Amino acid sequence: MAMQLLLNIFIAITWMFLGNSYDFGSFFGGYLIGLLLIFVLRRYFPTRFYLWNVFALVKLLLIFIRELILSNYEIFKVIIKPKLDITPGIFALPTELEKDWEIMTLANLITLTPGTLVVDISDDRKLLYVHAMDLKDVDDAIHSIKNTFEKAIMEVSR
Repeated sequence: MAMQLLLNIFIAITWMFLGNSYDFGSFFGGYLIGLLLIFVLRRYFPTRFYLWNVFALVKLLLIFIRELILSNYEIFKVIIKPKLDITPGIFALPTELEKDWEIMTLANLITLTPGTLVVDISDDRKLLYVHAMDLKDVDDAIHSIKNTFEKAIMEVSR
């Protein structure tokens, strides 16, 4: 992905120099031409077309924002209740992620979401131990994390 992006920027800068115009419009036009060239020649690159990774990254960001808003709402409901009726707990989250940066991203997204915190990661990097402030159903919590964050991270990285 990085090689394709650098190649696209190189094509855009070359387009600016060839056109002898050094403004944003010329750079953007060269960027679009480079994007088209890389898309046409995508089968000669070892990785998939890099714009799909950018779309997947935006999707991951939107999923995180949605989960952040929903969890803040749930925390707010707990705070305004006069009686504290929560069931905190720690559960083991099995993960299919393999690379260290993927596991780190998942752990950080879980921790940044209010009400959850990654306490530990197993030595074989296959389990994340997550503390949830209000854990009603363990299977539902695992299913939720796997279908949102983990799935989106795998779309970005693969």
